[in-house]
Amino acid sequence: MIGIISCKITLRERIAQTAYWKLKLASDPVTMHIRGYFITADEDGNLIRSLPEEPSRNRIIVEHELDGTYVFRKVSESEKVKAFPKFIKDIKKLMKMK
Repeated sequence: MIGIISCKITLRERIAQTAYWKLKLASDPVTMHIRGYFITADEDGNLIRSLPEEPSRNRIIVEHELDGTYVFRKVSESEKVKAFPKFIKDIKKLMKMK
């Protein structure tokens, strides 16, 4: 497995940049297998959902465009957005799948 891990303190435009490169890789048969992960402290609180039916723009991007996002703060978890302590376990699981 080949993957790219982008690590940022805040999201701002950075999540869009990460998603852009993930989509560019996915559009080419040579690089489409490369996974994209995002790790963040989310200091801006962009990934916290106040209501499940009203996610932020950044939450929508990470849920739909990236292979996984790991956050260093309490966050409403999903299949693709998780607390950072789950990162190592998930990476080990992916390595076994290859």
